[in-house]
Amino acid sequence: MKLLSITTPDGKLTIDLIKKHMHGFGFEHHSQPKIISITQPTELGTIYSINEITALANYAHQNAMFLHMDGARISNAVVSLDCPVKEFTVDAGVDVLSFGGTKNGIMYGEAVLIFNKTLAGNFKYFRKQGMQLASKMRYVGAQFNAFFADDLWLKSAAHANKMAQLLYQKVNSIVGVEVTQKVQANGVFAKIPQSVIQKLQEEYFFYVWDEHTNEVRWMCSFDTTADDINAFARILEFLVSKER
Repeated sequence: MKLLSITTPDGKLTIDLIKKHMHGFGFEHHSQPKIISITQPTELGTIYSINEITALANYAHQNAMFLHMDGARISNAVVSLDCPVKEFTVDAGVDVLSFGGTKNGIMYGEAVLIFNKTLAGNFKYFRKQGMQLASKMRYVGAQFNAFFADDLWLKSAAHANKMAQLLYQKVNSIVGVEVTQKVQANGVFAKIPQSVIQKLQEEYFFYVWDEHTNEVRWMCSFDTTADDINAFARILEFLVSKER
């Protein structure tokens, strides 16, 4: 298997970006294109619209390919789009969905939903070949009972998204901080002075997304509080102001 990554300005694949890789069909010395894989929300916190997903699915199917959706944070996408999950997955033409729970409060567990039944036949064998088959899978699955009960999955995701919006509001006005992506889910991406990063990390854990541009990634979760956001913003503003 060969994986091809495609650079995007906002984390979202488009047909135009994919087309340049669509060659080599039927040529024995070229890996045969078969799957388009997208992330919803994207790795940059942006959201694919239903129309964008439908267009990618149609393009994949027209070229005898499949569309896979990585939904590690799919709960946040459901809240952001404010529609049933099926409208931007199976109804939009997605063939396989990885439905995430771990990044929205589950201790451990993801679910794989195969909407295209022709792909499901041998999956249990592929699972054994490609990953660890956890013992007592029912204990992993049981978490989803609590996850979906009383819409806990949506409440947790809605809170995380709300906290990301609050974080955006707090940091966007700080001179020396540049938010680089639309805040559509539970993450905020921003460029800050390089000298501030390590000092800020001593107070709060976060990843540096791009060391060359000093772009960082700040994620909010189901247990992030407004007090957390306010305290973070105060420290950030203090550190940045000292650099001016």
